[in-house]
Amino acid sequence: MKSAIKHRITGVLFAAMLLSGACTTVDVFEKNISIPGQRWEYSFQPTISFNVSDTVSSYNIYVVLRHTNSYQYTNIWLNIAYQMPNDSLRNQKINIQLASNDKGWFGKGMDDIFEMRKLITPQPYTFRGKGKCTFTISQIMRDNPLLHIMNAGIRVEKVH
Repeated sequence: MKSAIKHRITGVLFAAMLLSGACTTVDVFEKNISIPGQRWEYSFQPTISFNVSDTVSSYNIYVVLRHTNSYQYTNIWLNIAYQMPNDSLRNQKINIQLASNDKGWFGKGMDDIFEMRKLITPQPYTFRGKGKCTFTISQIMRDNPLLHIMNAGIRVEKVH
């Protein structure tokens, strides 16, 4: 009797695990590219691509930057070139405020490394078609190279 109950419980648990595994989807995509030697040259333009298959859900799209405490400015200007499926190539210049004189660094920090995420879509974005998305990130500050930037990337989060 006890053995039969154990088998049923084991069977139910196994079926639940299979079903839960079959229903999982990727709700977050993130890729970051290291800046060589923490010296971001104008010519180094990280490019990030991913494939879209969901044209129903909405997503928030962020640029992600990691920098050290030695970064000498409170902001960074970037140009983000992007092409979504079934859309033309677009460019967006953004100014990311990284710190203030009163509060210090805004991003999440650990030791002397800080990460900042900046939403680059004004509202949740719904992809118009399936296919490849490509983002190219360029620094457009006056300094070349721009020192103490560790990496740059793109994060895409499904809105629930």
